[in-house]
Amino acid sequence: MSPPSYDGTGVEHYTIPSFKFVSGSSIDIRIAYRCFNPSAQKAVCIPTCYGGRINTTLSFTAEDQALRSYRVIVVAMLGNGESSSPSNHPNFPKDLDYRDCINAQYQLLTNHLSIKELEAVIGFSMGGHQAYHWACMYPQFMKYAVPICSSAKTSLHNYAFIEGPKAALTNSIDYEDGAFRIKGIKPSRGLRGFGRTYCAWAMSAPWFRERQFEKLGFSNVEDFIKSNWEDAFEAWDPEDLLILARMWQAGDIGKIREDGDYLKALEAIEAKVLVMPSRSDTYFPPEDSETEIQHLKQGELAVIETVWGHMAGGGANEDDTLWMNDRIAKFIGTQPSLVGNLKESSLE
Repeated sequence: MSPPSYDGTGVEHYTIPSFKFVSGSSIDIRIAYRCFNPSAQKAVCIPTCYGGRINTTLSFTAEDQALRSYRVIVVAMLGNGESSSPSNHPNFPKDLDYRDCINAQYQLLTNHLSIKELEAVIGFSMGGHQAYHWACMYPQFMKYAVPICSSAKTSLHNYAFIEGPKAALTNSIDYEDGAFRIKGIKPSRGLRGFGRTYCAWAMSAPWFRERQFEKLGFSNVEDFIKSNWEDAFEAWDPEDLLILARMWQAGDIGKIREDGDYLKALEAIEAKVLVMPSRSDTYFPPEDSETEIQHLKQGELAVIETVWGHMAGGGANEDDTLWMNDRIAKFIGTQPSLVGNLKESSLE
């Protein structure tokens, strides 16, 4: 999760006038982004995840990492509070679609940054949803897609999970049925309830059983829940959380097709796709990824063997991050000898 204090280091903004949303709304928007290695020739786009900011997103650009020689653009998806969102734009639409995010990112990359093609789109969780949408919407613009702990379509189980945190927020007394802003109230109880409801889903049962929270410096689970989840979500704007949650629930690359068939959408993807689920993810389970692989022309499955649940894909555990870095390096052709001393893959 993002810490309560915001880090805006290196963040820039690009304005897109009269941007048209899938819903039909049209407003001026700003896209927040950060460029790493701006002089490199090959470009990689990394969209943010749910609860993520630009500078809490894994960029794999350190000296010994897979993308150290790439021009990496980390982009804040619409609705996350850095790019245009309900919290910073009074006329922002009531609902978002992943296609809105990708179309805005495409304009940023092509019109502003003069990028003619991407080597890859890499994303964790909702960032992985965006990687899949990129591969479907702009198939000639990219070579590789790497969805991490994500899916091409949000499952019914995943949808039902998200209903819990949403309900904790919207039914809180200080949310005021959505009128909190007009009344000058911050719905802290609702936001903290959102985080507390979310917490157990993000990690796995073995993670709690093994008291892995102690590795993060917490002596008991209550301190972990309060600091890592309640405090973190209290720093967010309620409407930003909710609009992103609804987009997550509606995630489906089938919407790009007239027939709405997400399996056919998978079959049509031309990019090489590295699908990286976590073995212990409770809401993006590897079984769903196995189904996706069966329909991809050039798909590779690499399961992160971990007890760190969904958060393994977001950099919560160093060993898992090293493993992902190694797999990404090999997948896109970075010379393994330059990647550093990385954990060996158990799948090779």
